[in-house]
Amino acid sequence: MNSNASKTPIAIGISQIFPCSYLDGQQEQLLVIQEDTLDPILFERLLAIGFRRSGSAIYKPRCPRCNACQPIRLPVREFTVSKRQKRTLAQNRDLTWRITSSHTDAQYALYERYIQQRHFDGPMYPPSQEQYEQFLFCHWLPPTFIEVYDGDKLLAVAVTDTLPNSLSAIYSYFDPDEEHRSLGALLILIQCRLAKLQGKEFLYLGYQIDANRKMAYKRLYRPYQILTPQGWEYCQVS
Repeated sequence: MNSNASKTPIAIGISQIFPCSYLDGQQEQLLVIQEDTLDPILFERLLAIGFRRSGSAIYKPRCPRCNACQPIRLPVREFTVSKRQKRTLAQNRDLTWRITSSHTDAQYALYERYIQQRHFDGPMYPPSQEQYEQFLFCHWLPPTFIEVYDGDKLLAVAVTDTLPNSLSAIYSYFDPDEEHRSLGALLILIQCRLAKLQGKEFLYLGYQIDANRKMAYKRLYRPYQILTPQGWEYCQVS
């Protein structure tokens, strides 16, 4: 693949096969790109064919016997808030949010609590500052942090990539003691609103994995598009 601007070739490698992080009994294998020449324009083109970012590396599942990971995105100009999502917005009217490019100790402290209490059985446990930075930061595309506050208290953070025509949701985390607020859902709604305000066309949400209960929530945001062998296709909204 070549960038329109630089025509620089991009090398794509393939990982070893390893146990899947999302589905028990499955094996995972990834196409991987790790290039210093990447830029937001080229990365957005890679997003459009199903790649994602982890740190400065770009990857796409190419698993030997499974195709459960489906790239999903929201066409934000068409997005409609559901009754359930309206309730989420209503119950969080007392909160404020802001966007920043700064990384703070408070952000990491919240991430650490979130992983320790919500994902102690996952691949990101135990959390560390080094693991956090390797996972979320990128030397060729500094992320945007969307912070949600209750007064002066930081409650939630969405780490988001800002691209020419889209936003890409990298990871979100929140105060485990505030689970009743549905802060994960609120962060997606805020990212969708921000994308609209910035005149973007899409919000990329990563991979939809129907067989994983923790990853099945993304179909609640409609209309959405799934990347199929025939290209991006709209879901059937009843």
